[in-house]
Amino acid sequence: MSRSGGDLRVRRTRKLLRDALIELIEERGFDKVTVGAVTERAMVSRAAFYRGYRDKYQLVEQVFDEAMAELLGSIRGDDERSPRDRWTGFFEHIDAYHRFYRAMLGRRGSPWFAERMRAALSAMVAEHLAVPDATALVPTMLGAMLVQAITWWLEHDRPESPAVLAARTAELAGAIMTTANAWTD
Repeated sequence: MSRSGGDLRVRRTRKLLRDALIELIEERGFDKVTVGAVTERAMVSRAAFYRGYRDKYQLVEQVFDEAMAELLGSIRGDDERSPRDRWTGFFEHIDAYHRFYRAMLGRRGSPWFAERMRAALSAMVAEHLAVPDATALVPTMLGAMLVQAITWWLEHDRPESPAVLAARTAELAGAIMTTANAWTD
């Protein structure tokens, strides 16, 4: 069999497992999801699962890493878009993958995932802020605020557009940064 055929099967299996994982988290909650349930729902053998993953946590970690790479890529400053457009792109990414993020950040989701996302967003914010070096408080607060804003938005069935949410969170973040930049120690 050709290499591309094998890669296609691997990608298909990963997608089936990812979709099954999300469905099961929505139904049962992350803690009650088992590898057996995921493979059964995905109609994939356990052997196929274990060829790619050690356990359900490694599956979630891979999904998280892929999602965060795409998410952070949506707001990097290496393109021609304005910061506002990149920020809107961030929320458009969340919107496009809303089932995944709602499953992982919601009440039945994974505290581990929420913490990893908060830490990744805090690190991203720290890269782009001009705040006093003496404190990690501001990036930490903004990372937590973003995760909470995303969670609220998803739990309320995305009541406003990604552009509106981007504008509102940018305004709140700006107020926090303005205050932090005024600190003298």
